[in-house]
Amino acid sequence: MSGKRDFGSFHVSNVQELLSLTEEEYTPPPLPFVTPTFEQYQSDPLVFGKPTRDKHFLLQESCTFINHGAFGATLKEGLDVAQKWRSYIERQPVRFYDREYMSFLVHVIRRLAKFVGCSPLDIVLTDNASTGINCVLKSLELRPGDIIYTLSTTYGAVKKLVHHVCKEKEATVQEELVEMPLTSSRQIIDLVKTTLTTGCKLAVFDHIPSNFPIIFPVKELIEICHARGVPVLIDGAHALGSLPIDLTDLDADYYVSNAHKWFCGPKGCAFLHVKRQHQTHVRPLVVSHGFGGGFTSEFSWTGLKDYAGYLAMHTVLDFWLAVGPDKIRAYMYDLARKAATLLTDKWKSRLAAPLESFGSMMLVQLPPELYRDCNCVDYSKAEIIQNALFHRFSIEVPIKALQGHLYVRISAHIHNSLQDYEHLANAVIELLSEDLLNAKKNKVANH
Repeated sequence: MSGKRDFGSFHVSNVQELLSLTEEEYTPPPLPFVTPTFEQYQSDPLVFGKPTRDKHFLLQESCTFINHGAFGATLKEGLDVAQKWRSYIERQPVRFYDREYMSFLVHVIRRLAKFVGCSPLDIVLTDNASTGINCVLKSLELRPGDIIYTLSTTYGAVKKLVHHVCKEKEATVQEELVEMPLTSSRQIIDLVKTTLTTGCKLAVFDHIPSNFPIIFPVKELIEICHARGVPVLIDGAHALGSLPIDLTDLDADYYVSNAHKWFCGPKGCAFLHVKRQHQTHVRPLVVSHGFGGGFTSEFSWTGLKDYAGYLAMHTVLDFWLAVGPDKIRAYMYDLARKAATLLTDKWKSRLAAPLESFGSMMLVQLPPELYRDCNCVDYSKAEIIQNALFHRFSIEVPIKALQGHLYVRISAHIHNSLQDYEHLANAVIELLSEDLLNAKKNKVANH
């Protein structure tokens, strides 16, 4: 090790050097306290559903929680270990931040990189996916007339950011409509093929869109874009945990994902992956001591904050590796499909796309009779239904108003069971019998 310092007066080793070591050369630092290993699940498999909810999550017993896709739900053990880190840090704060933090962070980055199939030199931790996307878009050298290509399914906050950046630089946003219901992912591929032009500055796609949670054919979309010389940013906010990720194979120029959603990590941890050729121009939003030390060094210290969520990723990774990522995803996908079939059968409705297009979330049309007499099916109607489900039935689930129809977006994780969706099915049928939306409309009209 060179002894070169990349963080001002910090007594730390060169982060870039530690990340570039091979597995044989690298020696991880010992953790300062005992953490759970979950080794018992390798011989005695974890029972998913209510037993998992009771043992590994803090979810309120009285709430039917089928909105994991919103902000996730954190493993109890992840929260416990994050608190252990906070307590450890406060025993000698200067020692930790000055001498220890960077080596612990490198260990987390190396493990996460292996989990998502990339070099540890190409991935950094951020507070959330939005931060990572901001870093990419605000680092672009846009000129008047440049085009950023998006789809109508792009996440709302990202749309606002794209428009903001383009307005500042007098660039143009090209947004193409993804029509629903979708008959196959081929529609998306054909849409991009026919509307993407050579010379676009950047194309932005969701791996799993929040409002329309099908699994996008991102590998094919990336290939189309690269064939036309267009770099690609993939918003994988919902991907880590719900999809197997191999970033090297995927070959996106930029990729972000949250660890707090489907991966069940503590809030405030996500990652940004940037291909090597772009790293010289992508900067963190906060420039601090690591500036000039290399891609990872620049992102590793953005000022004093609570880094416990980053360091607790060890425990979350241990859980996934012990239980088995394939087993976890198989349960989520199977439960989501059973739930979708249950709801469409009971409501005589349909999905927004073929069943096989979805993963751990489904977009199910509400009974058309529920909103048939509404002049305008918009967010206000969706909010009425969502609030009724929450306040009257203790069901936490989002209702979406999309292209003239109301849909419910259900999530399925290892803490869920089929009974959660049976409760939803019956609650909506009760609301249908009350003609809720028309009752609300008449009440307003007579006020």
